[in-house]
Amino acid sequence: MGQEKLELLPVRTHIVTKKDDIVDVIEKYAGANIGPGDVVSVAESVVAITQGRYKRPEELNPGFWARMLSRFIHRDSSLSSINGMQVTMDEEGTFRVIAAFIVGGIAKVFGNSGLFYKLAGEQAPLVDDVTGTMPPFDKMLVFGPKEPNKVAERIKERFGCYGAAVADVNDLKRAEVLGVSEGLDPKELARILIDNPFGNANQQTPIVIIKNYAAAAAMRG
Repeated sequence: MGQEKLELLPVRTHIVTKKDDIVDVIEKYAGANIGPGDVVSVAESVVAITQGRYKRPEELNPGFWARMLSRFIHRDSSLSSINGMQVTMDEEGTFRVIAAFIVGGIAKVFGNSGLFYKLAGEQAPLVDDVTGTMPPFDKMLVFGPKEPNKVAERIKERFGCYGAAVADVNDLKRAEVLGVSEGLDPKELARILIDNPFGNANQQTPIVIIKNYAAAAAMRG
């Protein structure tokens, strides 16, 4: 896609909570700037927060398996904390996570890394441990959002834009698009968002409008 034709427009909002509807938030702060050829992308952690998908560490009671398995996870992962591991087990099932750990460990010996996260369930790579999300939710564990494709379709329908996406992006050049409206290529959107225009701290810009997406897609096609 001709990226030189694209413009990424981060949109600042208030501190979003579970009392907010993400589509209403987008309308309030970005509605006037969304055109029919644009794609609206929103940070997955903020979508999850509006869905009430977070817990305080003191609400958890980590068990033996969470304490054991978390010791063997790379420290850059939220699952390296006992609370992050326990949340994942609560969401996906303890047996599933243990089985994924065993199979993933065997696979890693034979040079196949990353299988644990594929087998442990969709929430395994999405859980943000404390400090992993913008304040004041940096004191909480935030899960991945539910039904991100449906969220994206709601956004597209409300604004009549070219499309919408729910994305998980960070400052380590990691970008994954979790949900898209029909017709969009998640991998292409992840490439566009790789430099993290959302920010992960106090920027409070969880919405990014990708301007001129339709025109750039037409040029590429």
